[in-house]
Amino acid sequence: MKREFAPERLNVPAFAAAAATLEAADPVPNYLRLTAELAVPAPDAVVDWRATGEERPGADGKAVPWLHLDAEATVPLVCQRCLSPVETPLTVDRWFRFVADEATAEAEDEESEEDLLVVSRDFDLHALIEDELLMDIPVTPVHDVCPTPVQLSSSDDDFKAAEEAKPNPFAVLGALRSRKPEDGSEEGR
Repeated sequence: MKREFAPERLNVPAFAAAAATLEAADPVPNYLRLTAELAVPAPDAVVDWRATGEERPGADGKAVPWLHLDAEATVPLVCQRCLSPVETPLTVDRWFRFVADEATAEAEDEESEEDLLVVSRDFDLHALIEDELLMDIPVTPVHDVCPTPVQLSSSDDDFKAAEEAKPNPFAVLGALRSRKPEDGSEEGR
């Protein structure tokens, strides 16, 4: 009989011991924090993911649970050049090793190449998927070629015309400066 695993409450040790696999195609709107980053709603966007458990021998010879996560989605983010939506692929391909507690994770984090997580019998796999996708969002998403011309100056023709119509405040000062008091007209009185 094959054991069923739920991604919302994943029993990590049992999942790894069974060398089980979970996979799904979830709608992006199910991931609220990811949805908050989108330029426009993406009701048809999908997160395709696959998680595989595995046990590997630890330093003490005991079996250690590992999890391999593959996830991908293409979402509309804000192009930082033209400010319109740009379809951006997000991809996760990562291994996680589970340790007994936070203290162990902190102690081993510096020297380990893989990511460390605390082992749990009710681990939220969807939260991990969302965290990893959020970390894959580029700092500055941009189109290869923006669909609309990008204005590269801070002013337009209307701005320049308005500036030219204003009198230069320094011109008034220059006019005052060029007047010289007439010699002796006020001094003798």
